[in-house]
Amino acid sequence: MDCKVHRLVADVAVIAGGRVLLVRYRDTARYDGQRGWFLPDDFLAYAEHPTDAARRILVEQVGVMADPFLARVESFGNGAWHLVFHHVARLDDEAELSPGPNTLAAEWFGLNALPQASEIAHHGWALDVLADLAIGS
Repeated sequence: MDCKVHRLVADVAVIAGGRVLLVRYRDTARYDGQRGWFLPDDFLAYAEHPTDAARRILVEQVGVMADPFLARVESFGNGAWHLVFHHVARLDDEAELSPGPNTLAAEWFGLNALPQASEIAHHGWALDVLADLAIGS
């Protein structure tokens, strides 16, 4: 199903030892053509629970098993009504990453040394999410 009216999205801020995981995608068509850094994210599958989607996203995109929790829901319009389910997963140590087929790059960044907003997709949106979740510097 490809709904043109609603967009249900889950993302995950993976935090380990003062660092956060960011990804870049190969095929950016599902990401509004954006080539910058993202928190790992994806659309929910039909009838998929948002937290199940967050777990799936981490396994598919970076090969990480984690137990994310829902931290915030964001709602906005941008051609379609978007509901974004922001999750946080806290790890004791940085996990070894195994990028999935559409993950061009996956890197750990210090919370005090994040990329500039111009290097992050959607005008620095991941930085805004991290700030809203009270994660970071």
